[in-house]
Amino acid sequence: MENATFRQRTVEPIEADPRRAIVLGEIHARPFPLIDTPRVMIVLAFMTEDGGARDRALLSDMSIRRGVPAPADDARTHAFAFGQGMVRWERHTEFSTYSWEGPSPERFGDPVDGHPFGADFAAPGSLMAGVRLEIRANDAAGQAALASFDRASFCHSVMEGGLASAATDFRQDGDGLTRILVLDDGLQPARAGSLAMRLIEIEIYRTLALLNLPLAQSLSPQVRVLESTLARITEEMKSESEDSRSLLKEITLAAAEVEASAAYVLYRFGASRAYDEIVRERLIAVAEHPIAGQESWGAFLTRRMAPAMRTCRSLEERQTNLSQKLARAADLLRTRIDVELEHQNRDLLASMNRRAQLQLRLQQTVEGLSVAAIAYYVVGLFGYVAKGLEHEGLPIGSPVLIAAFVPVAVLAVWRIVRGVRRRHVDDHGPH
Repeated sequence: MENATFRQRTVEPIEADPRRAIVLGEIHARPFPLIDTPRVMIVLAFMTEDGGARDRALLSDMSIRRGVPAPADDARTHAFAFGQGMVRWERHTEFSTYSWEGPSPERFGDPVDGHPFGADFAAPGSLMAGVRLEIRANDAAGQAALASFDRASFCHSVMEGGLASAATDFRQDGDGLTRILVLDDGLQPARAGSLAMRLIEIEIYRTLALLNLPLAQSLSPQVRVLESTLARITEEMKSESEDSRSLLKEITLAAAEVEASAAYVLYRFGASRAYDEIVRERLIAVAEHPIAGQESWGAFLTRRMAPAMRTCRSLEERQTNLSQKLARAADLLRTRIDVELEHQNRDLLASMNRRAQLQLRLQQTVEGLSVAAIAYYVVGLFGYVAKGLEHEGLPIGSPVLIAAFVPVAVLAVWRIVRGVRRRHVDDHGPH
């Protein structure tokens, strides 16, 4: 009865958000392997430039050959047995990793047999990082293996609260792999697996964080030239140069070049910062304690990575500052051009005003001549009337009548012309 009650539902099924499965699955997306010592791990990280098409094809082929169903297209992890070990694949944002975990060779550094990365392994992309990690007992043979590392870059620290120590020189062996040796002082399989994966991730993400250092170094001369261009333009702006439009065109082209360069490196430099933060997080997670007289992992990586990361940050900051200064300079030039246009418009309006006044005076002159001309013709017409009246016996002679009519005609024509002009002013407004 108790078992039946236990199997009953506490909550009835409720329609879940489709994103809930993704969120819940994320916490279990990349579980740490359980590793019994002694053991060796070989991990290769490949960039997936083609969107992962070759990566999926290779993984599917390897799985089918081992009698294992190919992973789904949206799978992020996949594992299957290979020889005496286990192959594990993981998909990341811009790279994927293939790892093989199997029995260790007799001595540290000896060739490893039985892994899948032989001549018939078709790499799915360019190799970005490779790690060979061996977990061995902390005995005389394990201590002797420490002598095989390069002392110039040798790092050795106690980890996992004293249950292990890890050593590396961050150099590549004959196979192009970075060698890491973990000496076991009582690690459980789960903790051995988590320590191994964190150390491997430190090497992979360290490499990816420094991936953009060559890019920053190659772009630095270009940014320096643009900074010189900005200094020259601002110096010319101080000299009250009249060629503001050509300066504005030049500074606009420089600003466009800076923005294009910044957009090109925006993602890469952001990825570098993220990878650098992951390296720091992994160093904290392994609970490292330095060994007296030997350099720790954290100290070595901080000393070697910090200058490179500062170079990337410095270039990014220079691009940002340059973009802001170019924008301010362009605004100043536009303001200068606007002021120049306002002055030109003012001069043009003044010229138009003077021209209008001249036209008004000319119009007034023409109107005066028009009044005289019209009055002349009116007086001429009246002359015929005066002569007719004289012929009919009017006692006043026609010359006297014409002479008397002249001021009347001039005054009448002037009033008519003035009235016409007033009507035009009332209809169209003053000019």
